[in-house]
Amino acid sequence: MARPSYRIGLMFSTTGPYSTVAGAMLNGALLAVSEIGEAGPVELVPVVVDPGGDLSRYTALSGQLLAEGVRHVVGCYTSSSRKEVIPCFEKHDGMLWYPSHYEGFESADNVVYTGAAPNQHILPLIDYLMSTFGDRAFCVGSNYIWAWENSRILRETVTARGGTVVAERYLPVGETDLRKLVDAVIEARPSFVFSSLIGVSGLAFLSALRHACLARGIDQPGTMPVASCNLSEPDLDELEPEARDGHISSSVYFSALRNPVNDAFVSRHAAAYPSAPLTSADAEASYIAVKLLAGALAEAGTDEILAVKAAVARQRLAAPQGDVWVDAETMHLHLTPRIGRSRGTEFDIIREEPAPIRPDPYLVRSSPTDSWFASAPRLRVAK
Repeated sequence: MARPSYRIGLMFSTTGPYSTVAGAMLNGALLAVSEIGEAGPVELVPVVVDPGGDLSRYTALSGQLLAEGVRHVVGCYTSSSRKEVIPCFEKHDGMLWYPSHYEGFESADNVVYTGAAPNQHILPLIDYLMSTFGDRAFCVGSNYIWAWENSRILRETVTARGGTVVAERYLPVGETDLRKLVDAVIEARPSFVFSSLIGVSGLAFLSALRHACLARGIDQPGTMPVASCNLSEPDLDELEPEARDGHISSSVYFSALRNPVNDAFVSRHAAAYPSAPLTSADAEASYIAVKLLAGALAEAGTDEILAVKAAVARQRLAAPQGDVWVDAETMHLHLTPRIGRSRGTEFDIIREEPAPIRPDPYLVRSSPTDSWFASAPRLRVAK
């Protein structure tokens, strides 16, 4: 008997200022589509669209997909693009599967969130940074909600713990002239730099800061590390070799994880995209989104939104990062926080939670003074 077939949208800006990350996300989604096509309970027919990083194009393309009968769309990277399209999905009874870590403080009826919530990435990172490097933070970010909200969470948490945010700087998405910013960071000499810069801006900052510190004889990774919740393996691949090592990243997935599911994921990804960078959290979140969608479609027996939403709340997936499942209250996932330090084009995992933790997108169950490294730590050092 023929398997049910459903068209799904894949909406990623594979051109534009954050094309590297978006390309990784599309690859992860297409890999899941391919695997489901080989042995899944349903057949998925992908309809791929590229907004090119142009905010106005996201709503137009979402409306086009929904008008053509596509009810489920996996896509968007930036929070601004997600917020731009949600009203369209609400109006036309569609579901957005959002596969990116984000700043939280949202739970929309027409969205399933498969990336990390703030208690799964930024809070563990702040605790690690303050316990390891000190209490003076310098925040830099791209000028939109992702950076604004992350810096606010960091500022409130650092201040509650007796620390200081010495400065905050925001730049347009795609800005690469960072000389003044780098000079300001070096003059401030913070304990660490928290970066929410995305795409080419983030890469330009890492390179410029590293070269400026080398010229001044400053051990930047040791005395003034850059930490982020969005630096990934494809970004490292784009960086010049001398600027790659020593950056701190908080994520729920790193390519270096060793378990049978991730070994297979990495191997299949390499075979499918031999010239692409290593797998990343963005690729895995897109892969997870498609897998959960397929399972929910199979259980529901329809692509009708309410039926699929009810079914996905009962899905549990053995993902490359480990087991994941949906929190029915918020439609976010239980995920496993990890912290990595960059080395070459990958990350050494230096801390990780022993099990997935419940998402807390509004931080109602998380206090700024919660410790992630108590005497019986929830995070363990990974060798």
